[in-house]
Amino acid sequence: MAQHRIVLKPRTGMTGINWRELFEYRDLFFFLVWRGIKVRYAQSALGIGWAVVQPVFSMVVYTVILGKLAKIQSDGVPYAVFSFAGLVPWTYFANALTDSSNSLIGNSNLVSKVYFPRMILPLSSVLAKLVDFGIAMLLLFALMVWYGVFPNASIVALPLLILLMMVTAAGLGMWFTAMAIQYRDVSYAMNFIVQLLMYAAPVVYPSSLIPEKYQLFYALNPMVGVIEGFRAALLGTRPMPWDFIGVGSIVALGLLVSGALYFRFKERIFADVA
Repeated sequence: MAQHRIVLKPRTGMTGINWRELFEYRDLFFFLVWRGIKVRYAQSALGIGWAVVQPVFSMVVYTVILGKLAKIQSDGVPYAVFSFAGLVPWTYFANALTDSSNSLIGNSNLVSKVYFPRMILPLSSVLAKLVDFGIAMLLLFALMVWYGVFPNASIVALPLLILLMMVTAAGLGMWFTAMAIQYRDVSYAMNFIVQLLMYAAPVVYPSSLIPEKYQLFYALNPMVGVIEGFRAALLGTRPMPWDFIGVGSIVALGLLVSGALYFRFKERIFADVA
């Protein structure tokens, strides 16, 4: 019987992505996705409730402080549903980015002992968080019905927005996890980084507050197009912001490609520093 042999050779410099190898390890990839989902729900007291508590609690706090007290405008819809429509994609992005950024450190024993394409660790974290996102979306639809707000024809763009959201999380996640395993300060700073990124996106305020001459520059943050697109599709607060989405898509693809290449460049040292 012919034997399948894998020869591991040291690499130097920048190396391309081995798509065939990633495909061959697809079973491990889906196992890691399933493990991420199972650990999230099986080993916590609230279980699936965490997918509801985090965005709902944030929505209540922002509605009271910003909607009621600060009187932040909400583009003609109740502030509660306005903020929740921004919090749902943002919560997914923040959690996926945090988990993927810590994926190599959290699996350091596996990385140092067994060979497999390391890239599947941050990518599996990004995919696993879609379960939380799906649960939060159901809650968002229920809130929309409660307030009598219904989607429009632009909802057909929702899959594109979800894909853009995932690509952004994956690209940044590969950058940060490749840095975090060598420089642990990156891991410690992730909560601060995510908080800063939140205020650079229209999560709790409308993008219309940004002066028009700065809006395309503002859209360099891909989550601007995602969040404003969600509100346009689900709440009808504005026409679909294709300019934001176009600029954000270019940036997100750049982050994905550069993040993957940087990850591959640093991959040779992962086992040594894990």
